[in-house]
Amino acid sequence: MMDKAIKNLPTEESGEVHGNNRAADAVPPSRAPSASVEPVTPAGVAACWSCHGPVMAGDLFCATCEAVQPPRPVDPFTRLALEPRFEMPIDELDRRYFDLQRCLHPDRFATKTSRERAISLALTADINAAYETLQDPVKRAIALLEMQGVTIHADGCNTMSDPVLLMEAMEQREALAEAETSIQVESIAAVAECEKADCLEELACAFGTNDLSAADRLTTRLKYLMKFEDELRAARVRFSQAP
Repeated sequence: MMDKAIKNLPTEESGEVHGNNRAADAVPPSRAPSASVEPVTPAGVAACWSCHGPVMAGDLFCATCEAVQPPRPVDPFTRLALEPRFEMPIDELDRRYFDLQRCLHPDRFATKTSRERAISLALTADINAAYETLQDPVKRAIALLEMQGVTIHADGCNTMSDPVLLMEAMEQREALAEAETSIQVESIAAVAECEKADCLEELACAFGTNDLSAADRLTTRLKYLMKFEDELRAARVRFSQAP
C-alpha cells in the first residue's frame, strides 16, 4: 500500500492527469493563482481548496477529489512521510524523495489550472528543503530537538558552553594550525573522523532514549566536528598547492 502522502496521485490511465480540467478547478477571474496555506482546524485537518473535503497535514493530494494541496507548516519528517528518528538510511530517504518528486513532476500538471501549477511548485520547494534538512545529520538533529520544544539559537545549535568541548576545539585547531606536513594533517583528520563516528552513535542513542539534554549537547559537538572537517579540507588544499 502506498504511503498516505502519495497514494492519492491521479493516474494517466484514468485521464485525470492530462485530460480536461474539471470546471470546479477553474480559478475565478478575480482571484490570482495562489499556493497559500488553507485554514486548519484544531485537529490538524485542513479543508481542500477545491472540494472542501478533509485533508490531513502532510498529504499532497485530497483523498476526495485528488486536487493537489497547498503546503502547510509541517516538520521535514512529515513533509516526506517518514518516521521522526535520527538514524536515517540514505537509500530510504532518497527513495521517498524521488517518489514525491515524481508525483509533482511538471508534466503531470501541464494541463492543470494555474493555481494547481503554482501549488505543485511550492510543494516541490518544500520537499527539496525537507530533503536537504534530513540529509544533513546536524540539521536532522536540530529538527528533532525543535519538534521536542528545545530552543535552538539562530546559528543552528546552542552555544558551545561545554568547557571540555571548548578545550578540545582549541587543541584541535591549534594542532592543525601548527601542522607542517600533509601527513600531520591526515593524522589529525583520522582522529577527528573517529570522534565524529562516536558522536553520531551517541547522538542516535540519546534520541533513542529521549535524553534531550544529551542530544542537545551532542548536536553542538557534531556541528563543531563537521565544521572542523571543512577546516581539514582547506588544510589539505593548502598542502597540495605547496611547492
